[in-house]
Amino acid sequence: MIDFTTVTLPLVIFYVFAFACLVQLWYYLFFFSRLAFYKKRETVSDFPPASIIVYARNQEDGLVGFLPIILNQDYPEFEVVVVNDCSYDNTQDILNEFTKKYSNLKVVTSKENKNHYHGKKVALMMGIKGANHELLLLTEASSKPTSKDWLKNMIRNFSPETEIVLGYGGYEKLNGFLNKMIRFDTYMDALQFLSFSLSGMAYKGVGRNLAFKKSLFFKVKGFASHYHVEHGSDDLFVNEAATKHNTKIEVDTNSYTISFVKKNLKDWFFKKRADGSTFKHYTFGSKLLVHFFYLSQYLFFASFIALLLAQFEPIWVLSFFALRFLIQLLIFNKSMNLLSEKDLLLYSPLVELVLLVIYPMIIVTKIFIGKNKFKMTNG
Repeated sequence: MIDFTTVTLPLVIFYVFAFACLVQLWYYLFFFSRLAFYKKRETVSDFPPASIIVYARNQEDGLVGFLPIILNQDYPEFEVVVVNDCSYDNTQDILNEFTKKYSNLKVVTSKENKNHYHGKKVALMMGIKGANHELLLLTEASSKPTSKDWLKNMIRNFSPETEIVLGYGGYEKLNGFLNKMIRFDTYMDALQFLSFSLSGMAYKGVGRNLAFKKSLFFKVKGFASHYHVEHGSDDLFVNEAATKHNTKIEVDTNSYTISFVKKNLKDWFFKKRADGSTFKHYTFGSKLLVHFFYLSQYLFFASFIALLLAQFEPIWVLSFFALRFLIQLLIFNKSMNLLSEKDLLLYSPLVELVLLVIYPMIIVTKIFIGKNKFKMTNG
């Protein structure tokens, strides 16, 4: 039995461990279960005109492989606006050929200024201004819709009150541990922002699969409040514009996009570093919600290891650990099945630990290594 009358270091660590475990269970049962047990929406028959905006920067392969799928969506009336952001490969030539074949394709070209790098946000702003319809669906040239009903599934969520629809943007499945790690990291990110949205606390979306009303974009003055931030055209916009009542999610199997995945650790590492640079610009509540989850995760594993080394009440410690592990697996199983990532379940315990080691390394490089060295070609 645990002696609670005498305060010892192992007992203090156990208190920390129990607290971290309860916090983790709170996140999984109160938040993440909302996505895991989410009921898909019924199909509607009213589909107003819509515009698909495709961001492209040196993505000739993606355009050749994926643009026909986007252009041939099964939808009554829509246009596709491809924003060619200063590409120096064959992107423009490929788009010229597509415009000869598809009447619903419009190309907006953002030209390079040698004296000033304008970034992705200016290019997207040009595409949004050039769109003819109120309902906009954003994606990237390196992303492939999983179905010809992708546009229908995303647009069906709009209503007079709904102004933002968050979709899932996964990555292609390849062999190897790195691929599973990247996809698990993407899944965990989606588990959080989709679940928090269902809780009335939407804080981000991904530009690979994000829909919103054009009027809302200009109502919040577009990217004006975070124009100085190099990245974050998707998550910072949602962080600013989303409210408890104006945001919905779409997770039907036919509503996903699948993107090219980084094939080496270095490229993915620096992409994560770039993505993380926007987090400090989130609202205080958003940062607190996300930080508290990861803090409890680190405290849970660190105190668990310390208690095992101290051989402190193994039955109690292992019982708490097993409870958290089983609840986590239940939520993972349901939500991974929902997002078509079921093959990650078996690897999830190991990948979770590996990522907990890598995340601090990303933060350290952000602090001690100059940002210009790792400037990304895409925003």
